[in-house]
Parts: sequence; structure tokens; C-alpha cells
Amino acid sequence: MNRFACRSRANPYSGLFSPWRAPHTNNLQSIGSLVQLEGDGMMERLHCGDLQMAYRWAGEPGGPVLLLSHSLGASGLMWEPQIGRLGKRFRLLIPDHRGHGESSVPEQIYSIEDFGRDLLAMLDQLGLQRVHFCGLSLGGMIGMWMGQHAAERIDRLVLCNTAAKIIDPRLLRGRLRLIRDNGLEAIAESVIDRWFSREFQSARPDEIDAARRMFLATSSTGYVNASHAVCDLDLRDGLASIACPTLVIAGKNDLATPVTWNEAIAAAIRGSELKVLDAAHLSNIEAAEAFNQSVESFLC
Repeated sequence: MNRFACRSRANPYSGLFSPWRAPHTNNLQSIGSLVQLEGDGMMERLHCGDLQMAYRWAGEPGGPVLLLSHSLGASGLMWEPQIGRLGKRFRLLIPDHRGHGESSVPEQIYSIEDFGRDLLAMLDQLGLQRVHFCGLSLGGMIGMWMGQHAAERIDRLVLCNTAAKIIDPRLLRGRLRLIRDNGLEAIAESVIDRWFSREFQSARPDEIDAARRMFLATSSTGYVNASHAVCDLDLRDGLASIACPTLVIAGKNDLATPVTWNEAIAAAIRGSELKVLDAAHLSNIEAAEAFNQSVESFLC
């Protein structure tokens, strides 16, 4: 396995959402209320073909592995609100997808299959045959692909604020033209308005600033290439083939992937459960307590 520790960027969420703190490289033994293995919280990288994929571990060293798959324009940092609660029960594997965070940025347009095969290669190199999977937005799309094409690798599946097909991708395609001309700054505020309700933005300005910094740290090339994967997505025909236990989480105020889209996913996956939270798109942040409770109850 070709992987190595690397120095990670400053964590824009540190201290905002949970007792977890980003560790310093010379003090890795005790973090908050959790006793970590040496190296926990540090970014590591492995090679998946030509891709350098960044990831980190957090949580209970002996617990079942829960892979957390992030949203378009975010990174593994968005899962900080989950580390304190879910990390007490699970070993959390938190990657940065291609074109995002600390992972490399291939120049070609991406597909959902590309993202899924990246994760399968990561699991292979880490020697993990089967994991729980929780993905939000883009991460949920990857989860649906894996549930259809690599079901033997998924124990339980959590699909959050996501879509099997973007019904009208014109908004997202319009953003791509703005990015090419003016960079991610041109769409940052519109993205924040989709990620969080107005009430949450007013009540939690520090967390909104952290989310904005995370978004603006994303590669413009990576965002554009990943957006094509989202626009071209259609996983509807394969939903009925997903056989693993599945929880679908929706946000009552989610304009990006409305409740009805998530209801359709839940209706198509036999035996799945649906939970609607009082949140917009990034429900894991805006409704962190309810989100964590829902995921923990389902997985345990």
C-alpha cells in the first residue's frame, strides 16, 4: 500500500461543532474525550491509479468502520459535527473526493462511477472488505452507485439530502459559466443560501463563515468537473436493486435536493426508512444533533 502522512490545512471547523479538536502532529494521543490511535486526525494519502486520495481516521479504534462521503464543493471537514457523537461508536473513515480538499484534481470531467471506484480502491488498499456508508448530496449519489454496483462492500447505507437524478440541472450548469469567468467567489453566497436556511445563517454566523471558507478552499477545476457528474447523473433505474438496509435523510427546507426527491429514493429502495429533519441542504451541520441521533440509531 502506497500511503503516507501529510500535513493538513488548517481546519476551518475546529471547535465550532464538537469537542473534537484538530490535533497537532506532536500531540496525537488524547483528543477531547476520545483516546485516539497515533495519527488520528492527520491527513493521509494513497494512490488510486493516477489519483492521490486524501483521507483521515477518527473515532473509536475498535468500532465498526463508517465511511463518511461529503458534498459537492465541500471536503471531509464538513463531518466535524459527527466526530464527537458517532466517533464514540464507530471508526470513522473520512476521505476527500477527487477534485476536493487535499485530494488531487484530475483535469478531465468526472463521473459518479469515477468517485465510486475511487472509494472502492481506497477500501481495497486499506484492507476493508465491508463498511457502513453515509453520504450527503454528492456523497449520497456515490452511495447509491455503490449500493447498485458494489453491494458486497456496504453493510448499512445512509443517503442524505441527495438525488438519483437532478431534474433540472440548469442552475448548476449556469454556475459553471460563472466559475469559469470569475472563480468560486462568484457563486459562494448562492451556495451558502442553498446549504443553510436563512434562520441558521442568522443564528450561527461563525459556522457559516467556516462553511464559506471550506467551499472557497475547493479547487475551481475540481468543482466544475464534479458538477458535470452531478448534472449527468441518473441512478433511478437501479434503485430497486439496492438490497442493503438503507436510511434516507431529507431536509425540510432543502432547496437543492427537495424532500420529494428523497422520498422518491426511499420509495424505490425496498424496506428503506425515511427521516425528514428541520434543516436545509447540509443537514448534518444545521440539524447536527438530530442527524447524529438518526444515523446512530439506524446503524446500531
